[in-house]
Amino acid sequence: MGKKKTGSIGLRKIDLERSVIDFFQENPAVTFPLKNICKQLHLRTSGAKMLLVDVLESLLMDDFIKEQPRGYYTLNMPVQVMTGTFRRKANGKNTFEPEDGGEPILVAERNSLHAMDGDTVQVTLLARRKHHVREAAVTEILKRSDKTFVGTLQVQKGYAYLLTEDRTLANDIFIPKEYLKKGKTGDKAVVRIVEWPDRVKNPIGKVVDILGKTGENNAEMHAILAEYGLPYTYPSQVEKAADKLVPGITDEEVSRRIDMRDVLTFTIDPADAKDFDDALSIREIKSSNSKSSNSKLYEVGVHIADVSHYVKEGSIIDKEAYKRATSVYLVDRTVPMLPERLCNYICSLRPDEDKLTYSVIFHMNEKAEVKYWKIAHTVIRSNRRLAYEEAQEILEQTNSPLPAPPLGECHRAAEDSPVTDICSQGKGSENEALPQRGSGEGALESALHVLNNMAKQLRQRRFAAGAVDFDRCEVRFNIDDDGHPTGVYFKVAQDANKLIEEFMLLANRTVAESIGKVPKGQKAKTLPYRIHENPDPEKLMNLANFVTKFGHKLRTTGSRQDISRNINRLLADVKGKREQNVIEMITLRAMMKAKYSVYNIGHYGLAFDYYTHFTSPIRRYPDLMVHRLLTRYAESGRNVSQLKYEEYCEHCSDMEQTAAQAERASIKYKQVEYMSDHLGETFQGTISGVTEFGLYVEIDENKCEGMIPLRDLEGDYYDFDEKNYCLKGRRYHHCYNLGDSVKVQVAHADLYRKQLDLKLIYPS
Repeated sequence: MGKKKTGSIGLRKIDLERSVIDFFQENPAVTFPLKNICKQLHLRTSGAKMLLVDVLESLLMDDFIKEQPRGYYTLNMPVQVMTGTFRRKANGKNTFEPEDGGEPILVAERNSLHAMDGDTVQVTLLARRKHHVREAAVTEILKRSDKTFVGTLQVQKGYAYLLTEDRTLANDIFIPKEYLKKGKTGDKAVVRIVEWPDRVKNPIGKVVDILGKTGENNAEMHAILAEYGLPYTYPSQVEKAADKLVPGITDEEVSRRIDMRDVLTFTIDPADAKDFDDALSIREIKSSNSKSSNSKLYEVGVHIADVSHYVKEGSIIDKEAYKRATSVYLVDRTVPMLPERLCNYICSLRPDEDKLTYSVIFHMNEKAEVKYWKIAHTVIRSNRRLAYEEAQEILEQTNSPLPAPPLGECHRAAEDSPVTDICSQGKGSENEALPQRGSGEGALESALHVLNNMAKQLRQRRFAAGAVDFDRCEVRFNIDDDGHPTGVYFKVAQDANKLIEEFMLLANRTVAESIGKVPKGQKAKTLPYRIHENPDPEKLMNLANFVTKFGHKLRTTGSRQDISRNINRLLADVKGKREQNVIEMITLRAMMKAKYSVYNIGHYGLAFDYYTHFTSPIRRYPDLMVHRLLTRYAESGRNVSQLKYEEYCEHCSDMEQTAAQAERASIKYKQVEYMSDHLGETFQGTISGVTEFGLYVEIDENKCEGMIPLRDLEGDYYDFDEKNYCLKGRRYHHCYNLGDSVKVQVAHADLYRKQLDLKLIYPS
């Protein structure tokens, strides 16, 4: 029991009350006589003691403490005991998340029992006072989390410390020599806490892995992955299982599928991609239902790698894929969800190789109207692998389509195949003669132009229906052989990108509708949907108030479609203006995050009532789940448990967010590394963030973001105005606003903290 030196001269009731509350919460199971409380709080004068009696009476009235027996006081401990997850916070305001849901409960550091982030704990609720938040005290740590910490080793004689930037730990981790794993000073290491005794300042840890020397590219990229609990190596037993798989494209397997190997088919992907999980095919077809001989009808196939054919549910490969849930894309590498043999070879839709696919096949006219569709297992042979740049160059050669690919006959799958036709709608005949693919560059160019015209019409209709038009550029780096960034460039979506995007969206929506749209009175079968809630109303109102500073207006009332149109109008108005980046950023913050769920509510951003992810099973586990369920339902399989699949969806959503955080961390690291070559140089920038501790500035030339600390702002003392996104000077009332253009100098690049410090250059 530590003594509280509160003093007695000029003691205020509010200060004494705070000291008494802390005193009882630090000693929750002890009963104190009044005399002992005075002694522990160092209250000597009669006035201070009388004030203490007054405070105790007030706390008794609030049921914060209880008197038992008379003249003896103890914390009023409720009988409610709860189990859940402990969340450690950098500011010491830790929280407890009840296992049965409900709001998080505050756990002060003094009541944490040294619990770590993610630990399963038992807590006791503390007495709640009026106008105070509910608090809990950890009474037992039931299960330690698997959380590890990443940092740099500092080795002394006989022991070491891990210096970590993890803000949930106030102190470095002590590592005994026997737990060091031959680590040396300057090594980047992964450490797990094995013990944290009471009254000991530093937790005790054990080295799990040595990643390499701090500053080396591989070590730093692996450290980012480890920091977020993501794998940076692939288990050898999983790779061995993948090595045993064979493509298995036999005559028997082909007979169970629609054979589309003689249809013009191609992939369009980034130039450095290896995992081609989607392809497009197109051919002109004769329609027996066409009223006009001049009306053209096309068969468009969206073909997706049939990963579910190779990765069986419950297999060792499947368990590892579920655990990862997504591929992770760092600046200089891809950390795949599946073993390399699967994602880059067996499943990848490489040119001139027969591949098993799961396809959505559309009959569409020149207005991009879908007349008929079906979902089927297929076999394809990609005719050409295009990079986005190549496809864009073809599209820019001429604005009008070339002649359509020639007509011809095609192979047909067995009519009684159970997976030939899962579901279909609209008009069309399955028995009509379908054309062969054309040969040569002319047919490919024609196909691209026809598909591009369709994609533009699909896109136009999507935005007319209320889709939100976020079309932001992405920062990319030129990397040398050592992983060092030598340049920055921006990736902007062009027609080739949008062509692929629209047909993937069409396929995903069609698959979702095939399961989710059922006749009235019937219950839809379980499917993981990709859902996106409406924008947060309060954030939307803040956005509307903010944009008025730049002379823009945003209406936040009306139908969902009206609000979307107003947002699109705003985003179009700011294109090319100095405030574009800031307003786009604030608009994005007003949006909810998309996630996976079996409980469909539609997708606000896309303006779709039904939407799922079907088109990327090589890199996303939800797509693999969708493939399996489609096959199951096509073969008259029973419905699956909603609760079970909702758990899967929550896991995949969580892993998606974790992967996104790691990706942003790798970008931030490379930005700081790149700017370390430009120390002392000056740049024009835009204020991209305003906080109580300084300004964030994004450099216009390269989109690298750094910070100007509040203490470095000269000429006045500045207060943070959260409502108006600005720092305002007390004396001269000068404001630094979000979106202001400023000139800055690169002052310091701290790779260890991934932090770029900038200095404001004041006008002379």
